[in-house]
Amino acid sequence: MTSTWQPQQDVLGQFRSVLQASMSADAQARTSALEQIDIAKSSVPDCNNYLAYIFLQPGATETSIRSAAGLLLKNNVRFEYPTISPDSLAYVQEASFQGLRDDEHLIRSIAGNIITSIIYRGGVRSWPDALPYLMQLLDDADDRLVDGAIGALSKICEDSAKELDNDFDGTRPLNFMIPKFLALTESPKEKLRSEALFCINQFILMKSQSLFAHIDAFLTRLFALATDSSTNVRKNVCQALVMLLDVRPDKIAPNLGSIVEYMLYSTQDEDEQVALEACEFWLAIAEQPDLQGSLEPYLSKIVPMLLKGMVYSEMDLLALGADEDDAHVADKAEDIRPQHAKAKQHVVTEQTSNEASRKINGLHYDDATADDEDDDEDYDDDEEEDDLYAEWNLRKCSAAALDVLSTVYGTTLLEQCLPHLQATLQSADWKEREAGVLALGAIAEGCLDGMSTYLPDIFPPLLNFLKDQKPLIRQITCWTLGRYGTWVCNTEHFPPLLEGLLGTMLDNNKRVQEAGCSAFANLEDCAQQLLVPYLPHILRHIVAAFDKYQQKNLLILYDAVQTLADAVGPELSKQEYIDVLMPPLLQRWSSIPDDDRDLFPLLECLSSVTVALGGGFAPFAEPVFGRSIAILRHNLSQVDAFANGTSADAPEKDFLITAVDLLSGMVQGLGASIRPLIAQAQPPLMQLLQLCMADPIGEVRQSAYALLGDLVMNCWQDVEPYLTQVMSELVQQIDTKTDSVSVANNATWSAGEICLQAGAGIEPWAEVLLDRLVAVMRTPKVQSALLENAAITFGRMGLTSTERTARRLDVAGRQLCHALQDSVPNREKDSAFRGLCQTIAANPNALAAFFPDFVLAVAKYGEPSPELHDMFAKILQGFKPVYPDWERLMANLEPSARQVMAQTYQV
Repeated sequence: MTSTWQPQQDVLGQFRSVLQASMSADAQARTSALEQIDIAKSSVPDCNNYLAYIFLQPGATETSIRSAAGLLLKNNVRFEYPTISPDSLAYVQEASFQGLRDDEHLIRSIAGNIITSIIYRGGVRSWPDALPYLMQLLDDADDRLVDGAIGALSKICEDSAKELDNDFDGTRPLNFMIPKFLALTESPKEKLRSEALFCINQFILMKSQSLFAHIDAFLTRLFALATDSSTNVRKNVCQALVMLLDVRPDKIAPNLGSIVEYMLYSTQDEDEQVALEACEFWLAIAEQPDLQGSLEPYLSKIVPMLLKGMVYSEMDLLALGADEDDAHVADKAEDIRPQHAKAKQHVVTEQTSNEASRKINGLHYDDATADDEDDDEDYDDDEEEDDLYAEWNLRKCSAAALDVLSTVYGTTLLEQCLPHLQATLQSADWKEREAGVLALGAIAEGCLDGMSTYLPDIFPPLLNFLKDQKPLIRQITCWTLGRYGTWVCNTEHFPPLLEGLLGTMLDNNKRVQEAGCSAFANLEDCAQQLLVPYLPHILRHIVAAFDKYQQKNLLILYDAVQTLADAVGPELSKQEYIDVLMPPLLQRWSSIPDDDRDLFPLLECLSSVTVALGGGFAPFAEPVFGRSIAILRHNLSQVDAFANGTSADAPEKDFLITAVDLLSGMVQGLGASIRPLIAQAQPPLMQLLQLCMADPIGEVRQSAYALLGDLVMNCWQDVEPYLTQVMSELVQQIDTKTDSVSVANNATWSAGEICLQAGAGIEPWAEVLLDRLVAVMRTPKVQSALLENAAITFGRMGLTSTERTARRLDVAGRQLCHALQDSVPNREKDSAFRGLCQTIAANPNALAAFFPDFVLAVAKYGEPSPELHDMFAKILQGFKPVYPDWERLMANLEPSARQVMAQTYQV
């Protein structure tokens, strides 16, 4: 070390003692030590120097203490870089270079992490000597230095890839790094080959020209390393080929045959990481239309290989743990995924009180593989590291690949699958049978047309698997049956499937309960009103599940109840059903504290239930409404305290979202009869709602505008006094450039409802509102729900602000007709077209610009209301004589549309 800085021995001793205590087996001692370290950061100006000094003391300090000091130092650099003084940073930089020479591999690795963190936070330019020095060390005779340097470079390439692909004073680091890494792939040392290849791989997806300048040499090296003895090298080769397939398929195509054969071999590698990287190839190639034809001849080899990859390995089963009955065992806190609110969105549906379906046909592959701990939207590195099985693995990847390939090849792939499926489903090995059921689910979407021929024969034995003695088979069967929900609903197999899934919901194994409940929710989405005759039986099972489930599965049960309410709607409002369903829901409602995140799914569930029960929810309304207001009031006070600096803790906005959504459901369900409860709210509900409408979090505003629209429809008298404040905020939200399109969607819909209620009272905001609506309608590729709501609101404004809409008809008429021609007929669409017709009457000359679009929209409308029918007929009959190309227009229409014009409107 060239620095003149020296530690004070007493302070140095204290640091060593605290670091030692931070690794104590005593949790209290560890906590106390970490608190002292935090204090030292602010009270000892050269805290990082002490950590660096201890980190570099071989012999004088235990390796465990040195590594602890190094890791703390790395974290300080990572998270507190701006606060480190230049002198201290220079000392840390020198120490990290010195650490690369250490005899201990762990210390060299941590030194590399420190270097990486400095470059990541400060940038390449802030430490110009770092990269040249590390590259120079790669040629050193000292293996320790080479090891430390390549380790540091691999981390730098991973963390700072984009920055390395820029010019610095006329020099681009990658221009000298890539050739060196390519040369190192020929090293006799396995680690150098592997790390060098890893470094290069970081620049493939970003399409670095520094790499592409050497693309042919890179491919040559990949082919040479394909049979390398090192599994890490082969893993990186597979990874590189998969990424090149994505960004340079032109370089893969000439060698596709040999690469496919290599990936077939590698997907069956004994090392699962190699096999997993190779299996990604089948997912990637399915996204390359130009290569799909060339891959088809290999399906006969690919299919059995993927089926083999779906079979549980012994390690998989060991990680999953015991498969005995465990319904009576309480869940561990760490097994329960944190709950998050889902904001409500208004969509144009046949019954506008229903929300959009929340499920796709089928469940996640995580659900299909007995692992529900990871979620793409809530990925957390720390949680993942704590769960051996919570990771993307060969089984999941194989199933996903078969799924994607089935959507590409359809019946062709099915023909390859069927013989293998017939064999595996009858196998004496339960693991093979289970994989066969998984495969049936994987091909459900892509091969449904072809499978329809075989499903009548396959379904009965598949239903029998719901009673298999192996819980994992029962679980995967639930998932697969759920994937065929759309097919089964119109067949004789629907009643036995419903009965089978209800049975699995009460299974004695928690994994089976979860899979059964999820599959049942999926079936509810598909079946809708077909469920009505079975409601007594369904509700008995749901109530039994409430009594049987532990905490984790209760969260899934809420979703099943919510989906049931959305599916059957008012059919659930019979008193005998209310008497069965409401007691367990209210028991949970009363037992969960206001600050418990498990309240989120329950509030979401109750929101749908209140809509379905309508007036039947009235006996429960007062306490539920009062508690929702209390949650809203308390959370908003926390927001205010945090904003004013009187509280250091940021509030959980999810409580706002779910409380507002529940109030929205109550307003929809109870209608105007909820007004006495609104009158009792303190502070007034509209004042609380205004705060939510202005919240910086998009999901809060999204739910707030959904509630606003419901209040306008049902309780206009309570909204009208606040119209000025509401509209001033609302019009700002109607913007396609917003960070939340869903907010714009709900605000636009609310504006349309206000137009109907306010009449001429909307005039002060009519100009700005119309300008924003037209901007939305003229924006290319705007979200369909937002486009429809903008068109509806524009049309509705034609009922009260006719002169203003008439002036904009030439720029908005075509967009309105396009946006609404395929939407379902409902009160919203009716009012929008009545407003359009009224606008056309005020400016008939503008109709010429979009008359064919108007005709098509009218032809597709179905059965308009009598008033709207007369308006349509008057415009069509009046415009036909003056339209020059009427015969050609009619000839271009579909026969059914021409029939509507002739029979319904006599034109």
